[in-house]
Amino acid sequence: MEVSLKNMKKHKGDKPFQCSECLKCFSSKGYLVIHMRVHTGDKPFQCSECLKCFSRKDCLVTHMRVHTGDKPFQCSECLKCFTGKCNLFTHMSVHTGDKPFRCSECLKCYSAKGSLVRHAQIHMGDKSFKCSECLKCFTEKCSLMNHMRLHTGDETFRCSECLKCFTTKGSLVNHMRLHTGDETFQCSECLKCFTAKGSLLTHMKVHTGYKPFQCSECLKCFTEKGGLAKHMLVHTGDKPFQCSKCLKCFSEKGNLVRHMRVHTGDKPFQCSKCLKRFTKKDNLVRHMRAHMKMKH
Repeated sequence: MEVSLKNMKKHKGDKPFQCSECLKCFSSKGYLVIHMRVHTGDKPFQCSECLKCFSRKDCLVTHMRVHTGDKPFQCSECLKCFTGKCNLFTHMSVHTGDKPFRCSECLKCYSAKGSLVRHAQIHMGDKSFKCSECLKCFTEKCSLMNHMRLHTGDETFRCSECLKCFTTKGSLVNHMRLHTGDETFQCSECLKCFTAKGSLLTHMKVHTGYKPFQCSECLKCFTEKGGLAKHMLVHTGDKPFQCSKCLKCFSEKGNLVRHMRVHTGDKPFQCSKCLKRFTKKDNLVRHMRAHMKMKH
């Protein structure tokens, strides 16, 4: 059987076609032509539905499945279907636990290269996507789009149980676990369970002692960026949260919320034994101890 010249080059590892821009070599002229579009920005393949353009025909074919709903690639473990073969490969790591892409800075591992690239932007401080309303910057376009809903008031995702609305589907999914009692994410160290993966990751820092966020004033370290932001108010004396009733100011939103109960008379924390209500959770906890002592 006659073997094509192109296939022979593949087997021999011969790559005679070199890119004049980055000097990368290819086994065929066709591959070089496709690669050159990375440098030229040429995207000759256009979607007839949404007019989005692509540099490669196979990328357009995969994209068209978004419009047609076609998902030809099925997971053999859970039967979930995907539009692209690469999406299936990435998904399979959920079952295998394989995370071959490791961050060189913090050693965190990822199942997909794209996830690692997005994570790396945290260390580089690269925040290319800026909000036109408040000028806040983000590392990812999708994060900016989610953030924009805060300004537009768009809360597309509504809980069917309590009708609370959310700007992202992920937030709704996490919220629904409060109703279902589903605590999917378990700590491998102490077996404590959490409703959200983010909560588990934050909790794991208790065991690892990892505190990547350091105060520039006193060098105190924190596990979360939010914790550092709250701490900085100690140094700046900034109290941005003001009570609309008595104009008293607070450094944290939570403190303002608790303070407002003085004016509203709201007592959201109720004793399950005697039904007495309290404005603060810690007051309820102290009260409950009284019942415990009476038992003994």
